[in-house]
Amino acid sequence: MNKSRREWLGKAYGALLLGGGGIGITHPVLAQTARTGAAGAARVVLLGQSVPLTGSANEIRNAFAAGSRLAVTDFNARNTSTGLQLKLLQLDDGYDAARATANARTLLTTQKVDMLFGFVGTASSEAGANVATQQGSLLFAPCAASDNLRGADHPNVFHVRPGMIDEALKIVRQCATVGQTRVALVSDDDAMGRAGLAAVQQAITELKLTPLVATALVPAGGDKLDAALRDVQQKSPQAIVLVSLSGTTASAIRKLRKSGYTGNFMAFSIVGIDPLYAELGKDIGGIVISQVVPSPRPSAIPIVKEYLAAVDNSDQTASYEGLEGFIAAKAVGEAVRRAGRGFNTATLQRTMTAMTDYDVGGFRINLRPGLRDNVRSIDLISILADGRVLR
Repeated sequence: MNKSRREWLGKAYGALLLGGGGIGITHPVLAQTARTGAAGAARVVLLGQSVPLTGSANEIRNAFAAGSRLAVTDFNARNTSTGLQLKLLQLDDGYDAARATANARTLLTTQKVDMLFGFVGTASSEAGANVATQQGSLLFAPCAASDNLRGADHPNVFHVRPGMIDEALKIVRQCATVGQTRVALVSDDDAMGRAGLAAVQQAITELKLTPLVATALVPAGGDKLDAALRDVQQKSPQAIVLVSLSGTTASAIRKLRKSGYTGNFMAFSIVGIDPLYAELGKDIGGIVISQVVPSPRPSAIPIVKEYLAAVDNSDQTASYEGLEGFIAAKAVGEAVRRAGRGFNTATLQRTMTAMTDYDVGGFRINLRPGLRDNVRSIDLISILADGRVLR
């Protein structure tokens, strides 16, 4: 990550805390006024987000939320005459599920948001979903949620990104295609890591491939990574799948390479390209990462062109995470538009459930809960030592 990228993240963090661009923390009385408008002229839809403004996933969150802000701003500009506006309210959870639970309750019961939106992290997303269910509300576009939230028993949770099983299928199928039958997995011993392990094992079963030769779930903040990697390496894996944030992922790659491991590394999208590049620098060369949105580089894809045009008029830098946030906020805006300014939770839920093949601009998403995703594509990209990305 270059200096300008880091400077932008600092600016974005400060802007979010100050509530600029339609994002901020709002007093409940002001929130109610904002929802109806001073004279009842506008319907301001409040989106409540619990995110790691601090903690280990804050850099991913910054990019995701900043992309969401661009789409919110665009939606509001396009809908000044319709009486519909969006406002994103954020609370910091420090990447801690207990704080995410408390934040979800505050957002729904005190801030009176219309729905929860864009919770970041598997455990935090599960916490948000549980509170939304208890309160009779919705959770839209959780980032890195467990596949457990995709079942028919969670009809109030709507996903914009594909499931972990979809990423796992792409990863293990690629390993099989290039003849890598000895595959191991290393992950953080947390909700995300366990969800990733379950997804990879399910993908292997569905594709009738050789079971994992080794698995290692490593507790955070301890000294057990070295021993775990030694155990994995003893099984001579041809490829190692990593299900962890950038810190653990970078540390594992460095240690394994230093010990002489020459096999391949595969990572889930939640690792974040920019944070991983900041950790590894030129050592990032050769790592393969799944991606759940198109490349945020110039292309003919309409949603990418729209996102890049918004970035050009901002202080942001284009990123996969930023594009994902942009798509998520654009999708929720479209759902609100279709439901109409007189919507309630039930009518909004019906509207979202009907969006099974929504074209968000050359990129299709399926919002309906309980269905396996079959309309979205996942890319596998390889990163060169100089940071360039190859599909």
